[in-house]
Amino acid sequence: MYDRLTESDIKKIKEEIEHRKLVVRPQILSEVREARAHGDLSENFEYYAARKAKGENDSRIAYLENMIKTATVIRDSSAEDEVGLNKRVIIRFPGETETEEFKIVTSVRADSLRNLITEDSPLGKALMGHHAGESVHVSVSADVQYDVEIVEIRNTGEEESDTLKAY
Repeated sequence: MYDRLTESDIKKIKEEIEHRKLVVRPQILSEVREARAHGDLSENFEYYAARKAKGENDSRIAYLENMIKTATVIRDSSAEDEVGLNKRVIIRFPGETETEEFKIVTSVRADSLRNLITEDSPLGKALMGHHAGESVHVSVSADVQYDVEIVEIRNTGEEESDTLKAY
């Protein structure tokens, strides 16, 4: 796996693991016991649904624990005034007045619908290390390329409430 995670990512993953072990697992086990008490298991949909939920929860716990075990811990090494990890970047396309705001995050927090992009995405790669006022060339593929202007960079910190992606 070897995900690149921040200490905040690891903290959020550990919180999810704890929640799944202490809250979700006991609730599911209770549902399994209740469904089993209904009798004939060969035609008991509630029992199979509860067993499936138990398996999915246990799989998610194992996946998260393995993610932590194999992760590479990273820190933002960018200067205050340059684009880096966990910073919000406001960009504008040349000749337009409308702006767009993105936050550069690790892969487990990426969510393009909420403008959370990774440093490995084409736009993220192009923006990293640049300063407000600079124009940046973004290369998506040989056929798709464009320029953007960095309008503003905001430091947000890791603790901002970005959710982790469920795999």
